[in-house]
Amino acid sequence: MRVAVIGGGPGGLYTAALLKRQDPGHEVTLWERNAPDDTFGFGVVLSDETLGGIEGADPDVYAALRRSFVRWDAIDVVRRGRALRSGGHGFAALGRHRLLRILHERCRGLGVDLRFRTEAPPAAELARSHDLVVAADGVHSATRAAHAGHFRPTLTTHRCRYIWLSAGFAFDAFRFEIAETEHGVMQLHGYPYAPDASTVIVEMREEVWRRAGFDRRTEEETLRACAALFADALGGRPLRSNRSTWTAFRTVVNARWSYGRTVLLGDAAHTAHFSIGSGTKLAVEDALALAGQLAAHPDVPAALAAYEAERRPLVESTQRAARASLEWFEELEWRRDRTPRRFAFDLLTRSRRVTHDNLRLRDPAFVAAVEAEAGVPAGTPPMFTPFTLRGLTLRNRVVVSAMDMYSATDGTPGDFHLVHLGARALGGAGLVMTEMVCVSPEGRITPGCTGLYAPEHEAAWRRITDFAHTAAPGTAVGVQLGHSGRKGSTRLMWEGIDDPLPEGGWPVAGPSPLPYRPGVSQVPRELDADELRAIREQFANAAASAARVGFDLLELHCAHGYLLSSFLSPLTNHRDDAYGGDLPRRLAYPLEVFDAVRAVWPADRPMTVRISATDWAPGGTTADDAVTVARAFAAHGADAVDVSTGQVVPDERPAFGRSYQTPFADRIRSEAGVPVIAVGAISSWDDVNSLILAGRADLCALGRPHLYDPHWTLHAAAEQEYAGPGVSWPVQYRAGSRKPPVGRRG
Repeated sequence: MRVAVIGGGPGGLYTAALLKRQDPGHEVTLWERNAPDDTFGFGVVLSDETLGGIEGADPDVYAALRRSFVRWDAIDVVRRGRALRSGGHGFAALGRHRLLRILHERCRGLGVDLRFRTEAPPAAELARSHDLVVAADGVHSATRAAHAGHFRPTLTTHRCRYIWLSAGFAFDAFRFEIAETEHGVMQLHGYPYAPDASTVIVEMREEVWRRAGFDRRTEEETLRACAALFADALGGRPLRSNRSTWTAFRTVVNARWSYGRTVLLGDAAHTAHFSIGSGTKLAVEDALALAGQLAAHPDVPAALAAYEAERRPLVESTQRAARASLEWFEELEWRRDRTPRRFAFDLLTRSRRVTHDNLRLRDPAFVAAVEAEAGVPAGTPPMFTPFTLRGLTLRNRVVVSAMDMYSATDGTPGDFHLVHLGARALGGAGLVMTEMVCVSPEGRITPGCTGLYAPEHEAAWRRITDFAHTAAPGTAVGVQLGHSGRKGSTRLMWEGIDDPLPEGGWPVAGPSPLPYRPGVSQVPRELDADELRAIREQFANAAASAARVGFDLLELHCAHGYLLSSFLSPLTNHRDDAYGGDLPRRLAYPLEVFDAVRAVWPADRPMTVRISATDWAPGGTTADDAVTVARAFAAHGADAVDVSTGQVVPDERPAFGRSYQTPFADRIRSEAGVPVIAVGAISSWDDVNSLILAGRADLCALGRPHLYDPHWTLHAAAEQEYAGPGVSWPVQYRAGSRKPPVGRRG
């Protein structure tokens, strides 16, 4: 093949070397517009996994890297003059110049044509004369820009400014240091890359950067100011620069990575924030995957498709972790009041890749100290600590999330609900929530939704709460009250979610005459003052009924685009009266309903509110709005906020991923000072332990895991060999309280 490589960074160089080594007959040419020694940044961190791939693909490069590495295994978190160390992590780094020299030498030794100080011809021109064009031309890729209509890039610029610097000594750990200044919070990320040198990255929010005057400082002034800020970390030593400038990190995502014979690689295809150290790692792993697929598929388009299919899931996972990490640092301001060890644990687990369990394996003493500071008894997983809301003490932090079952008859729950909720009550969770229980026939989502608006409903629900309290003593049962609003009168979920009923439907209503799905859904009737009063009374009547039924907790459903949620969102509330306009007025009706419910709900029983903390849509509810909403409900007597997101408008763009909604709960807990229930793709007991111990949530609600395993909490206790008061096996099940042994072969 004739191969053209655009860009002489590590990704481009390593791709060129691998392809030439794979087949010396390949003609491989690399263009780099800068000189061989021109580079930005200082040190490069590589994981053991990446190094293993390099060793297998090219032992010569691996041997040269190994001779150049500095290694360490500790992370220091420094705040307010106190350093906390966690060990057992394992890092390897070398200087970026050294890495490039190794790859230059390898390319030259293999016969790659390296053309430095030379602008590459456009990719389209190279593709006419080459079998493969590898565009490794960085975050500002000209190739990507030239073919943007095909690659369809999304470029997101984030809220912090940062600068790459260097210090003339080696840190003995990966160091994160927080400086709380008169201008705001600033942070240092530092790590060694040579026996006598360390990378130092200084980062802060854009507004802090401007208040501190860094936008007006010369390079020398910046070096002196940063060295003074972190004088203790640097031991009074100076910082040095390499054409360093302040910049804002940009996340690059592309819908496609290849176009004909041209393929994007490294930062041209994707970026991941430096706080998880993955830029060079991803580029090198791209090179390994691309070379492997080209060897397996002699047809270039097939190889490029296979390369993308192999790499995209891994890259997207890394980008989700990187985004969680960068957002953690962006939001340092409202985390800084956490206790020292909990703050350090939160930092270490910020990307969700390091968790309570694997951190406990790496450094059990560190985790034990965090748990002791948080008041977790020795030998108790954080998820099995009690939590009190008003007069209700939950024995553990696990909640069976509200999940619509669409299996009622005229609003009446039946045997299915008894078995469904009863099984989960027996399963060990501290709190089991009903599905959304509707306050009127026209407030149902579907004909199969449950209600609390008729005497027979009350009797049917009493059967369920009596069973749970008798058969699973210590398990609390909560009811979620709601009204479907404009999302009502639809088919059962498995018959067509959000599709209108073909017959037997009922009129829907909302704050404004805006259909959920224009051209598909009913146009809702705009509720007038008399109708709003009537619905408020329906909520109060249902709450009084729920109290008689014996529910332990009541949750008001103000999320997911149902009636009360649609008052809160500016995308669904276009009223011009006292219930529409700015956020305080959009809050007015949901707060009136809350007050009416709280007035009839027993004073010793807690009330929570479920909200959508973002609409995931332009012009909709924001995270800032969610804090305001949470504060308002807390001021009216809400004991906790159940923090969900989205489902308000159909054209939402959620950032799905593991525990993807928990940052919203974390912020509300920190800024509004109210307990929170975290939800959203929390699937493992390790996730729950991590979230609780980090202080990101007070309770964790899990839905799908409890559909998969009704006894999820009991099994979590068994797998962690926990048998304390935070969980109780029903007497009938105690013989199964130990995990069965795995059968032996032979």
